[in-house]
Amino acid sequence: MLREQYANTKTAELAGALGKSTTTVYQKAAGLGLTKSPEYLASPAACRLRRGDNVGAAFRFKPGQVVWNKGTNFTAGGRSPETRFQPGQMPHNTSPVGSYRLDKDGTLQRKIGNDKGNNSKRWRGVHELAWVEVNGPLPPKHIVVFKQGMRSNKLEEITIDRVECISLAENMRRNTRHNLPKELSDLIQLRGALSRAINHRIKNEQ
Repeated sequence: MLREQYANTKTAELAGALGKSTTTVYQKAAGLGLTKSPEYLASPAACRLRRGDNVGAAFRFKPGQVVWNKGTNFTAGGRSPETRFQPGQMPHNTSPVGSYRLDKDGTLQRKIGNDKGNNSKRWRGVHELAWVEVNGPLPPKHIVVFKQGMRSNKLEEITIDRVECISLAENMRRNTRHNLPKELSDLIQLRGALSRAINHRIKNEQ
């Protein structure tokens, strides 16, 4: 059927008759070396397959052509005006100030405002707020952390005696591999060396 009719029949019609997609029919025809006939390509049925006569030119915007709706005002009908968001309106699922949540690290946070921008302007760790409530604003380049072994995400357990304020430099020192058990530190170092060796080999093979 495909060999007999492909040259002069719309591919979409053949696809429907064969129960295949037009892409499948095109691919099969190409594999068989079939093409559309010159008569078909010259006919209106060829549509996008036609070349040379620029069939879509009559429907394109011309340089300087004015759009049909220029200068007209659009007025939305129905209940559109009353259902739009108004300036300052918050989504219905916005958490109220004072709400609590757990972040991706399992840290309990409290919502302190609805300011736009980064989440840190709206949500703060409860452990940090506990320290600030007693000591005032954090010094520059400092953070509040739980003391060792006292981390918790239960509100009643997050108290001032469980947290401390440390510098960013101190926090970095606490989290370096040098403070880990020797076996784990050596494993991390070995993993880094292995990753570098793999990357070096991949780069040289490219």
